[in-house]
Amino acid sequence: MTPKASFRQTGYVRRIVDDELDSLFPHLPAILIDGPKGVGKTSTALQRANTVHRLHRPQERAIAEADPELVLIGPTPTLIDEWQYVPSVWDAVKTSVDENPTGGRFLLTGSMPSAGTHSGAGRITSVRLRPLTLPERGVSIATVSLGTLLSDSAVSVSGHCNLGLGDYTDLILASGLPGLQHLSGVPLEKQLNSYLARIVDTDMPEAGSMHRKPASVMAWLRAYAAATATTASWETIRSATAAIGDATPTRKSSAPYIDVLTRLRILDEVAAWQPGHSHLGPLRQTPKHFLADPALAARLTRMTKGKLLRGEGDLTIPRDGTYLGALFESLAALSLLVFAEANGASVYYLRTSRGNHEVDFIVERADGRVLAVEVKLANAPLTSDTRHLAWLRDVIGDDLIGSVILNTGNTAYSRPQDGISVVPLGLLGP
Repeated sequence: MTPKASFRQTGYVRRIVDDELDSLFPHLPAILIDGPKGVGKTSTALQRANTVHRLHRPQERAIAEADPELVLIGPTPTLIDEWQYVPSVWDAVKTSVDENPTGGRFLLTGSMPSAGTHSGAGRITSVRLRPLTLPERGVSIATVSLGTLLSDSAVSVSGHCNLGLGDYTDLILASGLPGLQHLSGVPLEKQLNSYLARIVDTDMPEAGSMHRKPASVMAWLRAYAAATATTASWETIRSATAAIGDATPTRKSSAPYIDVLTRLRILDEVAAWQPGHSHLGPLRQTPKHFLADPALAARLTRMTKGKLLRGEGDLTIPRDGTYLGALFESLAALSLLVFAEANGASVYYLRTSRGNHEVDFIVERADGRVLAVEVKLANAPLTSDTRHLAWLRDVIGDDLIGSVILNTGNTAYSRPQDGISVVPLGLLGP
């Protein structure tokens, strides 16, 4: 179906998720475009809408509250923007889909449903939208496809990237939120500060978090940002707020932060890989911590380019390596999550319970075969950087499709001695 021109936004640049939506929406009756605030959900949905209901507007919200079924009326596709302002709309869409499962009828944008809302399973399909990856920002041209790396074909990677360590640091600090791409310096910092304040002061309460001390929530978020790319326990993060804020939140008060910030998609955790390989031994089960955008972590921890390049960083949470390395891993995680979803794959991390073996990311195909990915803040991998990749290959054999090292170098190539693909992050695409 062709959207009305009045709803189309001029200058819209296609996202990687657009291909997924183009393939799914004609066959599915309702799709929730799900992601953090400011990520471009509405702009993406508007490209497909013939009827639009914006429930953050008081007048439209009042009508929907009076009769939720009124938002179902009109030429389809129908966009229900910020559906969570009127939760009963979710059930109205679900009921309508039960009665008429024709594809391409409804697009919803907003938060994931809370525990008290019907999940919509089988009726409303969620498609995740994340901040812009490097190819989507137009700062690099991808020459290495994750889809190709996940295929059963022999892969030889190539390409040249002009991005260096300073460039990656700038890109981390610049944010992948579409509305901030024109900003830099102090105006960008102010906007990121405002974004974070709105999350704590407005979005969390609207999503059901009745916290009494916003300063404590912000301190918890700063401790979480300090834990970027670690598997620190929730108790460690909670306790670390004492070094940041006026008071440490209780276990009871901090537990809802995790739920609400996850539903708002501000937290973008990578789960531990739990395969059926008993011979891998006990594996770590706690998630690896990431915020939706590494720029948010950098702002929360008050990092600047100079501090990061000098190796300074927040020491609130113990870690191996530099904080810049953690933020670079966060940028890599964002890329892998976007590209994996475009290929129907899932992203995990692997760490044995004793910590003697770990792989930064495991990209798993639907059939269970995997691609192992290490992330290194370096121009070229050292012999020690391949140790865990070699261990995994020996343990799982043919279930390993291949191995990749994402780095800050300039050239993509395949190592002749072991076939490991070395790929600058700026060259990776879907």
